[in-house]
Amino acid sequence: MRFLQLFTLFLSVSPSLQAQTQWPREIPLPNGGKVVIYEPSPESYNGNKISARAAVQIRKTAKDEPVFGAVWVDAITHTNRDTRMLDLETIKVTNTRFPDGENESQIQELKTLLEKEVPKWNLEISLDRLLAQLESINLNRSDNLNTSPPKIIYKTKPTTLVLIDGEPIIQKDENMKMERVMNSPFLILKDGRDYYLYAAGFWYKSANLMSGWANITKLPKQINEMDKQIKKQEKEEMKDEQPKSVTKTPTDILVSTEQAELIQTQGEPQFNAVEGTSLLYISNTENHIFKDINSQQNYVVLSGRWYSGPSLDGPWTYVPADKLPADFSKIPEGSEKDVVLANVAGTQAAKEAVMDAQIPQTAKVDRRTASLDVQYDGQPEFQPIEGTSLYLAENASITVMRAGNKYYAVDNGIWYVSNNATGPWAVSDERPSEVENIPAKNAAYNTKYVHIYDHTPDYVYVGYTPGYTGCYVYGPTIVYGTGYYYRPWWRSHYYPRPWTWGWNIYYNPWYGWSFGWGYHWHFGWSHVAWGPTWPGWYAWGGGWFGPPMYRPPYRPWGWNGGYYGPRPGGNRPGHHGPRPGGTNVGRPRPNNNIYHQRPGVITKEPRPGYRPNQPNTRPGTRPSTPSNGRQPAPRPSQPEGRPSRPTDGRQPSTRPSQPENQPRPSTRPSREPNNVITDKKGDIYQRDPSGNWNQRQNKTWKPAPSQSREQLNKAQQQRDRGATRQSNFNRGQQTKTAPRPAPAPSNRQRGRGN
Repeated sequence: MRFLQLFTLFLSVSPSLQAQTQWPREIPLPNGGKVVIYEPSPESYNGNKISARAAVQIRKTAKDEPVFGAVWVDAITHTNRDTRMLDLETIKVTNTRFPDGENESQIQELKTLLEKEVPKWNLEISLDRLLAQLESINLNRSDNLNTSPPKIIYKTKPTTLVLIDGEPIIQKDENMKMERVMNSPFLILKDGRDYYLYAAGFWYKSANLMSGWANITKLPKQINEMDKQIKKQEKEEMKDEQPKSVTKTPTDILVSTEQAELIQTQGEPQFNAVEGTSLLYISNTENHIFKDINSQQNYVVLSGRWYSGPSLDGPWTYVPADKLPADFSKIPEGSEKDVVLANVAGTQAAKEAVMDAQIPQTAKVDRRTASLDVQYDGQPEFQPIEGTSLYLAENASITVMRAGNKYYAVDNGIWYVSNNATGPWAVSDERPSEVENIPAKNAAYNTKYVHIYDHTPDYVYVGYTPGYTGCYVYGPTIVYGTGYYYRPWWRSHYYPRPWTWGWNIYYNPWYGWSFGWGYHWHFGWSHVAWGPTWPGWYAWGGGWFGPPMYRPPYRPWGWNGGYYGPRPGGNRPGHHGPRPGGTNVGRPRPNNNIYHQRPGVITKEPRPGYRPNQPNTRPGTRPSTPSNGRQPAPRPSQPEGRPSRPTDGRQPSTRPSQPENQPRPSTRPSREPNNVITDKKGDIYQRDPSGNWNQRQNKTWKPAPSQSREQLNKAQQQRDRGATRQSNFNRGQQTKTAPRPAPAPSNRQRGRGN
């Protein structure tokens, strides 16, 4: 039954995706021979390097009997977290073992064949398969995050939470020719004595910025013209993503000048039972709210952190993920609330999420063409970073640090260096060593998750792990944001800093952190969450959540569970749509890759049939931030040189000897079943159709020792789980461009601004 479920899932995936990810793979040899490689088992993953082992089958000619063996490889990987694939750019054989080998000369001949052929293989590994099998990894944990609860507000009526970053800063916006609240991601205008707020296609008016908001349809002339432009822009930019139906009902408005989270139900809470547990969950809410029957305590997860309280009005207290009632770990995979399993200590979902937080997005940067222009609001002003000898520029448009007599900047996952605070800037092949000591309470904390792996005279190999975009490993699970409030910069320009709270952010296993559906719904599916991209200006170039252009996807109403296993009625798609201000407008996938379409940044090795990045270039204060004008990226003028020794003392990687513009032999899906595996010693095992394990001995299959079967079954379960995760993701890739489900009926309509 399990096999039939997996087989059905694979049939639903497009042929191109199946071709890329099907195991085993094979490469043809002369005289009709072939080498078959079965699904690899990762042994370690660190930065952009992976070590793995795999069972192999070799037929030197079509008439030869197959010889089974094991091969160990080290590889340099290129990671694409949007497609969730790892491309093995460089493969080096480190060891082989052939239980089938008749003599030393044959074993040496087979080893030589593998050492010759394996580095040519154009292999890709599914990230979901990798995560399901990783047993250990060098964890980069964050143990000094803030877990104090924000102001948690409970409402039973549709409400939009409007955030202002501290006391309101009201100033005339020269582009809009009106007074505006500058330090809010919402569009709030002032005309005379009245304030006007735009949220989710509705305008609200109040004489008091903090309260008294009422929906209006008649607008002052200037704001009415602005509304036409906003609606036109929304319709154009989101024509391929906008739902067929959205609410026509305005909401209450709740304004907060401090970090806050809004939880709400559609009327009084309605509780459903979580099968097999003593837990109840509230069904008429977008939030993940539970009640433990035994203690009568309520639990809610916010930005990955758990809080408990005697009532929905609080008071709320932080609960570590490993101190939750035991029944939370028993929430069934595939159920309505399985999405919270990633935040419950000890679950497989939590383990995979922690592993996923260590996987980088990688790229290589062309030293000759990548550039940076840093803007300061006045003369550069630096303040010391506690616990280090570093200094952070408070009034810079991006993160700039002083280390000794040098200046370092981080922009879109790339380190730059200069001898002067104002530049000129060059791509850096090192970063200050004390970056590792930056405390979480400092706004530059996320730069410790931007790495430099290697470099040549022409290129720098870089990567960032999800910590750069706000996903941190905290204890046995992951959380979003540091929990600290970072004071923004304001003088003549306003530079926001990353926030943890206020956006109803939840994790899903394929796209990471997602905004709550109500938040996006009430912003009209547009850029207005960061101020509308009014013609000719960009109010929020980035920084609200961290790196410029990073925006989590949204999470539509009703898509709460079914992430980790089969769900009654079918699995839900993994994609959760566009992000306001993100890079995926009009694109079929979320494109959270910050490196995507950056001038001078190559996100995949050029190979036949591969088109290099088409970066965007627009002038302005953030030259590396895309606009709509696209220019082709400069192509390398010569083949890539051999990498120099990395700055951290690691041995340089060995690049393929063949020129970059020459094709590498591609593997193809094999007709062999993916039922052969090798253990850490190199013994070879095969699972028969009845589920029994056999060991390869003297060119035949014999029943495997009983002491090996438990580990073999665990390995098979990991393969099955990885295949299910990958299939669910691929199903989402196919369905995500289809029309999105309409919101709940009018008697269940609701709204949320967080």
